[in-house]
Amino acid sequence: MLKAMISGAALALALAAPAAAQLADGEPLVVATTYTVKTAILEGESRKVSVRLPTGYDEEPERTYPVVYVLDGGPEQDFEHIAGIAQSRDMNWSFEPFILVGIESVNRRHELAPPVVDPKPYEEAMGATPGGSPDYRRFLREELKPLVEASFRTDGHDAIMGESLAGLFVIETLLTDPTLFDDYIAISPSMWWERMKFGKEAASYLTKHPAGERRLYLTSASEGDWHREGTERLIAALRTDAPDGLEWAFVEAGDTETHGTLYHPMALDAFRLLYGTPTREYKSYPLIGGPEITERTAEEQALLDTECTRDNSIAMTPGTAERARESLYYRCLLLDLGPRAREGTLGD
Repeated sequence: MLKAMISGAALALALAAPAAAQLADGEPLVVATTYTVKTAILEGESRKVSVRLPTGYDEEPERTYPVVYVLDGGPEQDFEHIAGIAQSRDMNWSFEPFILVGIESVNRRHELAPPVVDPKPYEEAMGATPGGSPDYRRFLREELKPLVEASFRTDGHDAIMGESLAGLFVIETLLTDPTLFDDYIAISPSMWWERMKFGKEAASYLTKHPAGERRLYLTSASEGDWHREGTERLIAALRTDAPDGLEWAFVEAGDTETHGTLYHPMALDAFRLLYGTPTREYKSYPLIGGPEITERTAEEQALLDTECTRDNSIAMTPGTAERARESLYYRCLLLDLGPRAREGTLGD
């Protein structure tokens, strides 16, 4: 009887309560534009290419921008979360703006994979025949890059970024076709490929590099077996045989990230290291424990009137800046944000 009374009371309350309002007339949140790009080089007739333009692109019609090309960058692949990192620049100003171009992969285990001596084991393990990477580079060089440069205000500085098998494509491209891009971002590349071929042969590739300035951001998670050994072989070659124009950094993330979690945090770190924006140290207000605000000296005013550039900034970590704050007021700083590189020459 008590149960029936409770049920009846609940029903009465439900009938007496007004119906919940429902959201209506929503507006889509647009983060990019996706285009269909015809290709005569790749299998199939077209690829989806998503483009995110920097905030303020239309308001500064004379400004040009670098381009970051993202492999596996289809609308349902890695594009959206990398676009979110690019947008975060509008909040933290920790790296320069760039045009983000995501390239859809259709059969990534074929089109991003280097040629192999015996394809059978790869076909059995991966369900695809490897060897499409040379054609994919032709697609980038002959079809996509010219199209992007003709359609948007690019400044001629390009980067290629990928993770896992796409990271291997980045390394293979750096070693075999180094003039295709200026910056190479390889997130946990599959260096086990062909029994660590690109780690074992890296030195011979590097010694044949043409002159020119290029940069490599390399990182790896808690990888094992040939995946990690191949990466260490590549690092050993970079130590001894990297050409003068190649700056590089290896960022160790094995203690904090797995192969599945690495991409997002290390993409942010790569953008900060490669495209870091100078900042300035200001005096804090007394309300939060800073010094009393006084009239600036002539020296302080001169510092404040100087535009901050990468060339006139002092490189340091945020921790060092905090400890030395009083000697740094109004000076330009280039902060080394995020995890420290284990080794390399990039950022020296």
